[in-house]
Amino acid sequence: MILINGVETDHITVNDRGFQYGDGLFETIEVVDGQPVFLEQHLIRLSSGCSKLNIPNPYIKQLTDEIYSVCKDSKKAVLKLIITRGGGGRGYRQPESIHPTRVISLHPFPEHPPTYAKHGINVRFCNTRLGLNPALAGIKHLNRLEQIMARAEWDDHAIQEGIMLDINNHVIEGTMSNIFYVKSKIIYTASLELAGVTGVMRGVIKRFIAEHKLTFIEHDYGKEDLLVADEVFVSNSIIGIWPVKQIGDVSFAVGNMTKQLQAWLVQFKKQGLADAP
Repeated sequence: MILINGVETDHITVNDRGFQYGDGLFETIEVVDGQPVFLEQHLIRLSSGCSKLNIPNPYIKQLTDEIYSVCKDSKKAVLKLIITRGGGGRGYRQPESIHPTRVISLHPFPEHPPTYAKHGINVRFCNTRLGLNPALAGIKHLNRLEQIMARAEWDDHAIQEGIMLDINNHVIEGTMSNIFYVKSKIIYTASLELAGVTGVMRGVIKRFIAEHKLTFIEHDYGKEDLLVADEVFVSNSIIGIWPVKQIGDVSFAVGNMTKQLQAWLVQFKKQGLADAP
């Protein structure tokens, strides 16, 4: 099912600026038993992104009602939410009157083997580099060409994710995930001040870390830091938390910190679904 501005259709005007210029944002949301998981966090990030791009914030109640109408009958699915600046003429200048387009679509949930979460995944370093732009860093805008190019670098099914560095050779994120590493019981991740996406699951993990008073550092780091870590894991809203067991020739154990964060996530989601309307 697809809703475009509240109407069930799969057509959108070709002059929409999301199509013309990637002028918009998106969210990818897990759906369990008709409930969009971490919806509040996704809508907060969406609103923040709209503010940064100067796109009028959508009417949240209307958007929420439409989201629930799309996913209410789904046992397990992925909901994609797109907000664009709406229609406009040729050229980069924004129209004087902005009427955002909202697109809500439902998709099958990816069938990932349970071993990825339990025993870990294999990852590689990508050659494609992320550019630096503090004005766009953090938000999930529609321009994902760097990730598309990076993901095209391999078709080996034994590799589940690629690690992306910026043009200064700092590790930033995966093609579809945020990356964390653990060294001497300290959890580290990239600062994302100049590049990368601040994932909703990244925020949930930071909440766990704060609640349990663990030591956490956001900083710039390189390949060499990652390859000598005690534990490495990746996260996003669909996969949750996956340990990394191999980067190239370097192997990692699935560590206690990663397992604990996974356990907290399971409990947190169960509680959230139990409290859902």
